[in-house]
Amino acid sequence: MNREEYLKMRNELLEAAQKAIEAGDSETFEAKSKEVEELDARFEKSAQQQADLNALKGAVKPPMQMANVDGISLLDRENGEDKEYRKAFMNYVMKGGKIPMQNTDATTVTDNVGAVIPQTVLNRIIEKLESNGNILSRVTRTHYKGGVSIPTSEAKPTASWVAERGDVDSFAKTTGSVSFTYHKLKVKVAISLVVDNVTMEVFERTLADNIAEAMIRALEGAIINGTGATYHQPVGILTETAVEGQTVAITGDVTYSDLLSIEAALPSAYEAGAVYVMHKKIFFTKILSIVDDNGQPIARVDSGFDGKPRYSILGREVVLTDHMPYTISSTAAKLIALVDLKQYMINTNMNVTVSTYTDEDTDDKVTKAIMLADGKLIDKNGLVFVTIKNS
Repeated sequence: MNREEYLKMRNELLEAAQKAIEAGDSETFEAKSKEVEELDARFEKSAQQQADLNALKGAVKPPMQMANVDGISLLDRENGEDKEYRKAFMNYVMKGGKIPMQNTDATTVTDNVGAVIPQTVLNRIIEKLESNGNILSRVTRTHYKGGVSIPTSEAKPTASWVAERGDVDSFAKTTGSVSFTYHKLKVKVAISLVVDNVTMEVFERTLADNIAEAMIRALEGAIINGTGATYHQPVGILTETAVEGQTVAITGDVTYSDLLSIEAALPSAYEAGAVYVMHKKIFFTKILSIVDDNGQPIARVDSGFDGKPRYSILGREVVLTDHMPYTISSTAAKLIALVDLKQYMINTNMNVTVSTYTDEDTDDKVTKAIMLADGKLIDKNGLVFVTIKNS
């Protein structure tokens, strides 16, 4: 199976899966998704076998003639000569063989040595690192096909002591609901025709990671500060209004007494799962240096079993995220939230649907991924906000 056949079959399966989603046929969708996974596995195995076979071949054809060492970028790639050149370089690394090339310069000096190494041999792309995944992994995720409504009730019945044969009035329990719709989350990545044909396969592997990271970043951003249906987003935690008495306002530096007030504002029924959520800059500049009345630090940075740092305040876990604000000004801003993240629910009616097509105007190969999702805090009774402003 060559690459063109593989891509054609994969696109056909994805289209069939998309139609199954639109028709509400979950069985066909799951079957097509499984076929896509099996097709990917077969193609990857075939490609690896072909690569191993090529590596074992002793004879390497010389590439097309190049004007000089500095002209390597002008190498004729029409019949796979660039691949042959990279194989020759591999042969040089593994066996000490020569790299066949014609150089019109009489002498190759040290300044030219780097130019004879193929520019695409490093199978890695350097990208800016970002912190993602520590919020999404903690919330509740569901996958209902249609919209979902969750009943809620603020009222609780009370029991009364009565005399023998005494009675009490019946209690009318009123309920409301939390409803979820769907908002479209889309990411598109375009690769030019030239890049698609001359670069190594690392771009395809990195592409999937980039799309996943982009969607996780968007979902986590919406969980923290999504603005709701007006801007086609889930409702973020910071958009909510805390129950009366569960907002702690701080002016100036955060003190030990302030932290005790934050803990006191959290209802005991929500004690077990609540965590502090804040930006790393707030934790390290405003919290970590605080000590109690005996001079003992109340915030700690410990090493977990996996070797990664673990943050805590008064023994309660701290979750750091770049999506929380950290700027302190003369206006009070919600900079810290104390919340059980499991009380936030993300509902999606489908897995990520990926398709590829060619832009006829630019000849770019475009990969498009779509997810339908909505989310909100289903129980805000355990939510505590901390606002901070300059003194």
